[in-house]
Amino acid sequence: MTVTIYDVAREANVSMATVSRVVNGNQNVKPATRKKVLEVIERLEYRPNAVARGLASKKTTSVGVIIPDISNNLYAELARGIEDIATMYRYNIILANSDQNEEKELTLLDTMLGKQVDGIVMMSDEVTPRIQQAIEHSPVPIVLAGSIAASEIIATVNIDYQQAAYEGIQLLLTNGHERIAFVSGPLQYTVNGEYKLQAYKKALENAGIAIDEALIVADNSSYDSGLAAWETLSTLEYPPTAIFAGNDELAIGLIHGIQDSGKTVPGDVEVISFENSKLARMVRPQLTSIVLPLYDIGAVAMRLLTKYMNKEEVDEQTVILPHRIEVRDSTE
Repeated sequence: MTVTIYDVAREANVSMATVSRVVNGNQNVKPATRKKVLEVIERLEYRPNAVARGLASKKTTSVGVIIPDISNNLYAELARGIEDIATMYRYNIILANSDQNEEKELTLLDTMLGKQVDGIVMMSDEVTPRIQQAIEHSPVPIVLAGSIAASEIIATVNIDYQQAAYEGIQLLLTNGHERIAFVSGPLQYTVNGEYKLQAYKKALENAGIAIDEALIVADNSSYDSGLAAWETLSTLEYPPTAIFAGNDELAIGLIHGIQDSGKTVPGDVEVISFENSKLARMVRPQLTSIVLPLYDIGAVAMRLLTKYMNKEEVDEQTVILPHRIEVRDSTE
């Protein structure tokens, strides 16, 4: 039979209110009484009913987390940052994959709200107008982690993507390159099209180098796309001597494509990436990469959410974290 709070109270010879205070960490309980109640809870293997507690407090201490793909290293690190802070503040996580599909994202938002979560952390490569509207009309707070929203009333945690990409291109320019290629995922994603690509164009223009559209390749963010991108770039009359890659997986595909064609990295072609996942250290040569601090983005997003959920004062709802370039062996 299921052990109830009544059973614990009877066995410990205290009121149910006292048991509730002990379970919820209320300090207004005598140490001797707390010890006795905890011993009974352990002996009876009592597990508080989260649903009942939620009905009483109007809180479920559950947080929804929606990310594109938990199997991807990129999002796994983000999720870990969220989970660590959630655990610190005693929230449970309900994790869901959206597959970067708008309809599924909208369905998951409804599902999470149906589960009476206290708040949601969400990552999406593209916050569409429909997603934005759903977030703005949510009855619980939602924080975007590593995602760009056009609305200024949505809380977000990011880095300065444009400045970070600009610094990456500047590194290649400083190394003497003029034929620099830009390879990324879909340009309809705001971070790719409006931030990284614009940074690429701005850096070249500031260096007095004309934009060659043939050096801009955008498909998706996979390893195979990196291989295919090099096949395309290598057939140009004047192939690139350096490449900016939108993420590590693309960069590794590019490196392997370059090596398969008989060229070397960084001897013939330098490659810089944007991400700095674990993959950056696994490939040879190791990747020079712009650090996207995913764990920190997840952790800060979750902490920001706890402030909203607990009605704490929020100084800034648009948080920009610092970035840096981790220089390794794929650049000179």
